[in-house]
Amino acid sequence: MSEERLYNVLFLCTGNSARSVLAESYLNANAGDRFRAHSAGSHPKGAIHPLTLDTLRIAHLPTAGLRSKSWDEFARDDAPKMDFVITVCDAAAGEVCPVWPGQPITAHWSFPDPAGFEGREVEQRAFFLDVFRQIRNRLDIFRSLPMARLSRLALKRELDDIGRIPA
Repeated sequence: MSEERLYNVLFLCTGNSARSVLAESYLNANAGDRFRAHSAGSHPKGAIHPLTLDTLRIAHLPTAGLRSKSWDEFARDDAPKMDFVITVCDAAAGEVCPVWPGQPITAHWSFPDPAGFEGREVEQRAFFLDVFRQIRNRLDIFRSLPMARLSRLALKRELDDIGRIPA
């Protein structure tokens, strides 16, 4: 990855209603000059989880234009070419993904599912905020990587290492 440019990143989750959307919005808002983030799901719910939107609003992040969509949109010939594809849930990581145009660097970053958390509303909100904190911490490390100075192999190692960072 020899030159500094805009890198496309696709965050994948099964339902595309929480974790992948949190990652998409945060990266676009905080590294939009270096990265263009997208999100999708293998079995999209069709709607963003309401607590995902609340979490983003609390963090003063944009929610306009966010939608739950299928990963098939990004496997088409006319889709943006991805440089990185990062799964953020264990279920999506275990599925057979489409073939992504451009052979992006892939990684898996496991995060607990806030949309599946059961409890009182205050506990659900706290869980969403904690998962968002974990996502934000890993993305801050990711966006600080010197992309132009690292080889593909080194970038792959770095992304894998980021995925092993404890919560």
